[in-house]
Amino acid sequence: MTEPHLVALDIDGTVVDYDDRMTERVRETVRAVSAAGHHVTISTGRALAGALEVANRLGLVTGYVIASNGAVIARLDPELERGWELFHTVTFDPKPALERMHEALPTAIFLVEDPDLVRWATGEFPDGELNEDSELNIVPFHELLEKDAVRIVLRELTGTTEEFEKAVHASGLHGVTYNVGWSNWLDISPEGVSKASGLEIVAERLGVPAERTVAAGDGTNDHEMLDWAHHAIVMGQAKEETKAFATVIAPPVSEDGLAIALEEYFTLS
Repeated sequence: MTEPHLVALDIDGTVVDYDDRMTERVRETVRAVSAAGHHVTISTGRALAGALEVANRLGLVTGYVIASNGAVIARLDPELERGWELFHTVTFDPKPALERMHEALPTAIFLVEDPDLVRWATGEFPDGELNEDSELNIVPFHELLEKDAVRIVLRELTGTTEEFEKAVHASGLHGVTYNVGWSNWLDISPEGVSKASGLEIVAERLGVPAERTVAAGDGTNDHEMLDWAHHAIVMGQAKEETKAFATVIAPPVSEDGLAIALEEYFTLS
């Protein structure tokens, strides 16, 4: 494993648990992979602020961070004033998807992240769910229809997961990429945009061939990324539909599964 690899890491359920806790073993293992010359790249559905916070906890100061499920890519550089700069963004008109989803789930909370990475929402999310410190601007639903977006988030606080999934799939969303999350949560991205599309851009920029790509994740928004990577690590707590994309199934996040899988693949002592 002496040749540089591109190592793409999902955050929630992979690098950190669902309470945003990162163990020392995971931190030290990821740092060891980076120190060995590999390109460790955060690849997450979180907004950029939350992605950068985790990159900082891991000690990553160079390379790239993929946020908003591939719609936002930042370049890390300690010489820059903020330590990073926007490298690539993809935007879309959120109005058609918002109107369809509002008709299907009128009581949901809707959030739009605009091209300046400012977040606008129709209500407050439950504590800790957004995993970011940046301001959330509360506005009426009709104001969201007037904005450009890099992503939409929908959160329904009532009803069962089965009812939520049925409503999403019955809504007939088209012209976008979408993923249903763990708890009545929906991410909507520009059409054709995913973690995989973001990683293709980063891999080309870094000159890393497909056979030297590794990805680790646990959710439906990781499917394209896991399918794209040469070596796909799926966390042990993932659903069976996600495990179908695995080269290897790691122990769950609660058992330092990411660290174990990386240690085995890169033969770290």
